[in-house]
Amino acid sequence: MHRLFPELEPSVTVTEHNLAHRVRYILRSNTFDVTELERLRREAVPSSGESAAAEDAAPQLAEQTANVDAAVNTPVVVDSDDDGTVAQELELEQMRSTLEEAIVETRSTPLENRPRLPRLALSKRNRAVVRALNPMLVTYSEASQDLCETDSILFGAALAVCRIIGAKLSTAGLATGQSSAS
Repeated sequence: MHRLFPELEPSVTVTEHNLAHRVRYILRSNTFDVTELERLRREAVPSSGESAAAEDAAPQLAEQTANVDAAVNTPVVVDSDDDGTVAQELELEQMRSTLEEAIVETRSTPLENRPRLPRLALSKRNRAVVRALNPMLVTYSEASQDLCETDSILFGAALAVCRIIGAKLSTAGLATGQSSAS
């Protein structure tokens, strides 16, 4: 890609690292939808098997998932302007496993037994965690078949954010398993 970039934009000098960073940013920020990304990919890398890819949507989804995985699995450095030089590397693989665990747990937990989620401060770190998790949700949301499943995915994502940043979850409102009509 680095070799192709100077041909496409000869007036712009860019390092390989900078170009990779820009690609990761575009993928994470959801600037383009899936169809637009696929169109751009086909334009940038023409292939002879375009008709076969058009017949079967599953390889496109797998490829898009691989692209998201590649972008998400690279460490992100978050610079905080509040403190000037504070930089924190987020462990995205650990975040992914926390997200998966939270979604699985939420799917198997009745609505009345879910913990109460706290309000979170709008700090740069918290926003960075949410931005890092957003692309990971693409795979789950596309596979969602109904509203209950989508609810479980979104609640699981919120639960994962709370766990990643270390927010305390309130279990005071949880049902104890006894019926309220007893």
